[in-house]
Amino acid sequence: MASQNKVVHQDYIARIRYSNQLPPPPNPPKLLDIPGTGLAGGQYTSAAYASRLVREQPLNIEADAELGMPIDLIGIPGIFDGDERAISARPGAQLHPADRALLKPLSTLGKAAAASGGASFLRRTEYTASQATQHFTSSTSKDLLKIRDAKRRKPSLNKEDPINIMRNIIKGFDIAHPKDAYKGEDSQTNLRGAQVTDAELRAWSQPKHPNNPDLKLLDSYPVLPDLEAIPTTGFYMIMKFEGNPLARTDQYDHRLDTAIMRPVIDEEAEAIYQEKLAAWEASDKTKSEPIREYDYDYFIPQDAAAVHGIKRKLDLNDPDNEDPELYTDDMEDGKRAFKFARLRTYETKSQKGDPKEYYNHTLAMALHDPDADVGDVPGVKKRLPKGAYYYPIVQTTAVRPKRNVGRIAYQQEETKIDELNITVADAGEELQAAQLEKRAAIDPTVRTSEVA
Repeated sequence: MASQNKVVHQDYIARIRYSNQLPPPPNPPKLLDIPGTGLAGGQYTSAAYASRLVREQPLNIEADAELGMPIDLIGIPGIFDGDERAISARPGAQLHPADRALLKPLSTLGKAAAASGGASFLRRTEYTASQATQHFTSSTSKDLLKIRDAKRRKPSLNKEDPINIMRNIIKGFDIAHPKDAYKGEDSQTNLRGAQVTDAELRAWSQPKHPNNPDLKLLDSYPVLPDLEAIPTTGFYMIMKFEGNPLARTDQYDHRLDTAIMRPVIDEEAEAIYQEKLAAWEASDKTKSEPIREYDYDYFIPQDAAAVHGIKRKLDLNDPDNEDPELYTDDMEDGKRAFKFARLRTYETKSQKGDPKEYYNHTLAMALHDPDADVGDVPGVKKRLPKGAYYYPIVQTTAVRPKRNVGRIAYQQEETKIDELNITVADAGEELQAAQLEKRAAIDPTVRTSEVA
């Protein structure tokens, strides 16, 4: 009976684990400790997050403030003439003996004792297959890293120092206005500019186009602010219409040049704005502050013949702009004025900008040459010298005709103004004081000259 039983052979499988003792990677990745708060806080989507991360995590290389590439190319000889030898690598450069160690292959780096103890028949990998926690360690001593960090901060302190940055900014003004350059000792109110090189002086006196050196400079305009044209608000706005406010004709209607946009406060729109403002105040303020939206009543002159008189009244170069005969309409009290009729009401479709930042959105620039624009006309005043004058535009608003809906529109029609009687006069003391403050923000000497 025993001989009839089948013999079953079973192989015994023994699992043997071999450790793969390999050296750590020559350039281990740097693990950053970033809190996993997700997108709820909004810190990962803000522009300041990357800048803060760069400041907290120093570079692992020895680099200057410009990362080895000079950004200011004016002082480099021949750079604008197409000669790039000054910034190109020298052919056939000899290797310094002290730099030969930097050209070693990666296979020769690391711990030699650990590399020789590995098993030859295992697949090469950079990580061990053990159950222990995997981590990366640098072969560089911590004391050596501290010394390297101290050496790294010294050269970057010179160019990133705020005083040095201010000196280089002042240097640009010293090149443009050498007579006004400050040559005394540094103080809390005055600071000397950085040293000006001969190449920078030649680049200013004999400018060349960076791409086409054959071009010749015909004329230049100094960039200046038009202080007298700054309004009481300190800025201008651009209004864009969906279509022509007036009926289309073959000729241009000059009443559009003297039209008036009168803002009207809408209670419903004001409530929506207050809700948006409260939500913005409670947020992290990474987004721009909401802008108040208005409705606008659009007024145009009743008589097209009044446009010429309106422009003359507003022209400071006109010697007869104070003539009362320029007005076209008589008032009930015996005075004269310009009559404007309301055409329609517009509502805000979209708008962009920041009323608190005057020079970060748009700048309008006008080239003015009094000899070419005005000439020697008897009795005509030259208000401005030659220059390119800029005007801050903080907001661009697109408007469209407002629809009349239900009882709310009927109530608004009862409170609307259908006609304006406009007279041109000098601003009061309060408006002049507000305008003076806006001018003094650009040129502080305006306040002292007005007081004197």
